[in-house]
Amino acid sequence: MGAQMAATTTKTARKASAPEFTPGTAVNGTSRNGTGTGSAAAPGSRLAEAFEAVERFPVLIESRERVIAAATADNARIGELVEAVESDVALAISVLRFANRSGVAGGVGGIPEAIEVLKPSGVLAIAGTAPSFDFFESNGGWELKPERFRVHALATQRAANQIGRVVGWVERDELAVAALLHDVGRLVISRLHPGYKVYFDANSRTPEQRLRDEREQLGIDHTLVGGVLARRWNLPQRIALAIERHHSEEAEGLAAMVATADMAAHYSQGEAISPERLRASAERCGLSPEALRDLLYELPLARQDASRVSEPCPLSARELDVLRHLSEGMVYKQIAGEMQLSVSTIRTHLHNVYGKIGAVDRAQAVLTARDRGWI
Repeated sequence: MGAQMAATTTKTARKASAPEFTPGTAVNGTSRNGTGTGSAAAPGSRLAEAFEAVERFPVLIESRERVIAAATADNARIGELVEAVESDVALAISVLRFANRSGVAGGVGGIPEAIEVLKPSGVLAIAGTAPSFDFFESNGGWELKPERFRVHALATQRAANQIGRVVGWVERDELAVAALLHDVGRLVISRLHPGYKVYFDANSRTPEQRLRDEREQLGIDHTLVGGVLARRWNLPQRIALAIERHHSEEAEGLAAMVATADMAAHYSQGEAISPERLRASAERCGLSPEALRDLLYELPLARQDASRVSEPCPLSARELDVLRHLSEGMVYKQIAGEMQLSVSTIRTHLHNVYGKIGAVDRAQAVLTARDRGWI
């Protein structure tokens, strides 16, 4: 992760303001094990072409149709629009890229916020002009099949959503994006090294073993390249770091949740993982052993997740904490003791909560927050 980017990397990659890495001979047509990639193009131009190819990654036709239906309804159905974009890696990349051209301070890191910036008409234009693929049609020349990639990304996103709900992570929109894009660097490497088969041995090799193979054989790895892409698209630094560090043994916070979700998704798809690594990652993100067991049990089941945020949460972190304790059955005095606040302050926080979300009592406030995925 700490290697230096070679001087041959073009200004396209440099403008990402990312930690530099050393492709070595991995981007000039020959990998470190001497395997030729069949291209004599300059290293920098091949890397730039791979980055640009990811930005043209094909959209699933079904996702496009759902965007069109939601965006062209008499009253644009924002929740459905968010869901359609978040169901598709290519759409999420494009929507975030264009939204981040607006110069929003700190970057746009969630799909609801990106749609608010672009408006439904902007999302419609993006979906309508993107290259596409269908379930049983050609995959547009990608050796790493778009649908296979999408399925794992969505399984990881679903697991991350459940983890975020259990541990009380507030920035659930950013968690959804980090989970969906966590492996985006693999697309770059598969474009640079189309004959590199390590990606297709998930049944017998854990994610960490395959990452080690990338570093040893190619001189780079997909997590570092993914961080470069995230910065190239001006995503918030915390998302870039989560993508970059999700295979690190010291991953914490957002990166640890993505790491845990990634391993849970591999497990649910019958692929190899390290149980010890999964347990340690779950512990670092605040997931108890019992909650981890629930996650592994429920993830493969065909059931609808509780709805997540489809609009920005109007509540402060302190107000969410009060509401979360309330949902656990605590009374005002217990909440005050837990948060080391006075009972009158707890009442004030709840009064503010009611006003912000239009609730008339505690039960309605808790129900509304759960329905919207805030707690």
